[in-house]
Amino acid sequence: MSLSVMLCDDQPVLRYGLRLVLEAEPGIVVVCEAGDGSDVVREAMAHQPDVLVLDPQQRGFAVIEEVRAAVPTVAVLAFTWQDQDLSCYSAVQAGARGYLFKDADSTEIVQAVRCVATGSAVFGSRVSERLAGLLTRPAPALGNATFARLTERELQVLELMATGLSNSAISHQLRVAVKTISNHVSTIFAKLHVTGRPEAIVLAHKGGLGVAAGTAHRPKRSLTAVPPVAAPDQDKQLSANAAAMGVDRHYAAAAGMTARH
Repeated sequence: MSLSVMLCDDQPVLRYGLRLVLEAEPGIVVVCEAGDGSDVVREAMAHQPDVLVLDPQQRGFAVIEEVRAAVPTVAVLAFTWQDQDLSCYSAVQAGARGYLFKDADSTEIVQAVRCVATGSAVFGSRVSERLAGLLTRPAPALGNATFARLTERELQVLELMATGLSNSAISHQLRVAVKTISNHVSTIFAKLHVTGRPEAIVLAHKGGLGVAAGTAHRPKRSLTAVPPVAAPDQDKQLSANAAAMGVDRHYAAAAGMTARH
């Protein structure tokens, strides 16, 4: 039986490349594409794919919840350039079964699609380490569901703000105009219902943003599907934090830890 896949990304060339990679594999068929995030729910309902490979940047992570509500059987694989802690967390909280960076090679992409289709959670090792850190962090720092309203770019800007960078410094790091960053900041304030930068930074720190600033670049990741067993002294903290995040043990396992039976 064929494995049906839907692609959603605003870059036609990227969708074309994904289609070539996936349809070169036996048993995988790309049944539809969506270039605009506004079309994704309608197309998913019309075609009922087994797997949705989605870049949530256009509409934020709420689109994952919308798709899952409309088509509960679909497995969502977030496919993105963004590697902030809260991006990973928000995708999982919204219902994504996997989180893969766009620099993944063809083997990783095919493996991830097949794994999420079978009910497994799949994350690159870099993502797994970050999720494990979130799961074992004290509960007050686990984040705020309000952040799910932000797009990935807005999350990226907020995280850089939380490290103390000015709009000018953020624009330099992201290689975009200062005006663009200013627009993002204004949108962030509106979505988080804050009155200014200090309040936004406090909220970001409470949500765990900026905590990993300055971390050295990690080696190229490999996919993680089967995790090691957690040490006994981590079990109680892991269970409590996973519950607080709304992440079940399936995702805790994919993050590189699992509670002992």
